Amino acid sequence: MTTCLLYHPVFLDHLTPPGHVERPDRLRAIVDALDRPGFAALRRIPAPHAEVEDVLYAHTASHVERIRLAAPQSGLIAIDPDTFMSPESYTAAMHAVGAACAAVDEVVARRARNAFCAVRPPGHHAEPDRAMGFCLFNNAAIAARHAQRRHGLGPVAIVDWDVHHGNGTQAVFWEDPKVFFASTHQMPLYPGTGAPSERGVGNILNVPLAPGTDGAGFRAAFARHVLPAVDNFAPELIVISAGFDAHRNDPLGGLRLEAADFAWATRELMALAERHAGGRIVSTLEGGYDLAALAESAVAHVSALMEG
Repeated sequence: MTTCLLYHPVFLDHLTPPGHVERPDRLRAIVDALDRPGFAALRRIPAPHAEVEDVLYAHTASHVERIRLAAPQSGLIAIDPDTFMSPESYTAAMHAVGAACAAVDEVVARRARNAFCAVRPPGHHAEPDRAMGFCLFNNAAIAARHAQRRHGLGPVAIVDWDVHHGNGTQAVFWEDPKVFFASTHQMPLYPGTGAPSERGVGNILNVPLAPGTDGAGFRAAFARHVLPAVDNFAPELIVISAGFDAHRNDPLGGLRLEAADFAWATRELMALAERHAGGRIVSTLEGGYDLAALAESAVAHVSALMEG
């Protein structure tokens, strides 16, 4: 089986103000890097437009309608000081959700072993009734619920290695023992959540990392805390919130990871997916704002996925 890449050009039409770090060039950098000959074996699937009922797996109906109506006829509007919408932002967000759900469909049907969703806007800060931190809808959370409710899967694990804590994902699953959420992230840093004491119903694992933590420190924490916990949970699917802003060159974080560290973490999770989930992994893009570091990290991540 192969690795799928899910993408849609509408992601480039989600616009932010000049100088904003979450910009269309992020995806251009990734897509250009994955157009190299070494990635010819990727099976490329256009990201479909999600159904509203998919978004409701993680969000309230009032939130979905509020975001739909917020999209301006022209120009930009601010949802909060960091989060903006342009005329095509709602459509882009629905295709980002559609990518995550379609990726689940592919791996559950065994048409692919794993998948990477190159999407904008990102998702892991979006709470059930609130958009924030560049995020409108929570793609990773919706993917997990889609796997369970559309396909009847049992336990699902979400692993988030973005430099920022996935507060939205944590909020969605705070009282849901069927989904395990593990996050490594810099602390202190936006959004201010993610302390080890935040445990939900025992299904939340937060592993804060101090500013300046390098790849060796990240690998040690990941191996000591995240991997055994995921192994013990025995998920039938692993969803990765693949933020690459923990890279040493990223302007928004203070961790010092290299692209090779993301490849290592990918392989470690692939081994657990082989043990418990038939190899099933769905990865969806979160952060990463230095274009060269983002492209290099995405290449390392997808290359590792393709090794399966």
